[in-house]
Amino acid sequence: MAKILVVDDEADLEVLIKQKFRQKIRQNEYEFLFALNGRHALEQLEKNPDIDLVLSDINMPEMDGLTLLTRISEKNSLLKAVIVSAYGDMENIRIAMNRGAFDFVTKPVDFKDLEITIDKTINHVNQLKETLKAVKENDILRMYVDETVLNFMGKNGVENALFENETVEGSVAFIDIVEFTKISETESPDVVVKLLNKYFDIMVREIINQRGIVDKFMGDCIMAVFKGEYHLDRAIDACLAIRESLQKVEKEEEEDYKLKISIGVNSGEMVSGNIGSSTLKRLDYTVIGDVVNVAARLQASASVNQILISAGNYEKIKESFQCREVGLINLKNKKAPLKVYEVIC
Repeated sequence: MAKILVVDDEADLEVLIKQKFRQKIRQNEYEFLFALNGRHALEQLEKNPDIDLVLSDINMPEMDGLTLLTRISEKNSLLKAVIVSAYGDMENIRIAMNRGAFDFVTKPVDFKDLEITIDKTINHVNQLKETLKAVKENDILRMYVDETVLNFMGKNGVENALFENETVEGSVAFIDIVEFTKISETESPDVVVKLLNKYFDIMVREIINQRGIVDKFMGDCIMAVFKGEYHLDRAIDACLAIRESLQKVEKEEEEDYKLKISIGVNSGEMVSGNIGSSTLKRLDYTVIGDVVNVAARLQASASVNQILISAGNYEKIKESFQCREVGLINLKNKKAPLKVYEVIC
């Protein structure tokens, strides 16, 4: 549902808007809020940060629409404004556009044209939100964002959005290449990097196939996060596929180095958000919490080609996967031993 703020000192406009868009309102496609001038509009924006679009007149008491445009640009670059005014001369249109207006509709209003303009603007806002979401979730893309772009984002208010955090339900997997350090100590850097990237590429493909997100690369280890329906099942399917794919590569290509993996998977409630230094403009969108820590320690406890899960997670997936009880193991910073299972297939 699109949330739209209408700013106009003509009180009759509120009634007219509600009449003309009554079907959209009933179908929960549009929700309208109203303000009588720019100052009142800023108050509404403060109370309702989820507003997607502002429709504003120009000539209003206390604060006019052109001044409001400037204030909107300063507050939130994702919020778009359309000027709806009888002052449709080229000078006003140019001033409005220069101050950040997305479009300009003249009075008397053609409500069919206004509806098309609203839909076009909302689609643009949604595209911006999806792009921001992709930047936040995709570590690979973020690696190529330079300081100039980050500074631009900060100046335009998007930095505030980057510091949002939430509690999410999901699964996390740590997939480590066993004893890769020994190879890095004996081979040239070129050989080490090519080999590591080759194996990482195989792992990433299987993670993506199960709709997982590569949260980060940590040396010779991948941290992957899975959200949504059947997230634990998909995480384990990805890990099994990675193990099978790496074994297949070894047999087919007869690699000099038989790289093995160890995996820990855990599921539950995690905190998702940007962690890092805003001063350095270096932030990492990731998940943190006890669930993540346990997954990392399960991986550290796993032997070659083992996939370890907790007893609690075993109960969730035992009807879908074949597992074997490993027993109780002691995890770092955990008072009580944890009962652990190995996923076979």
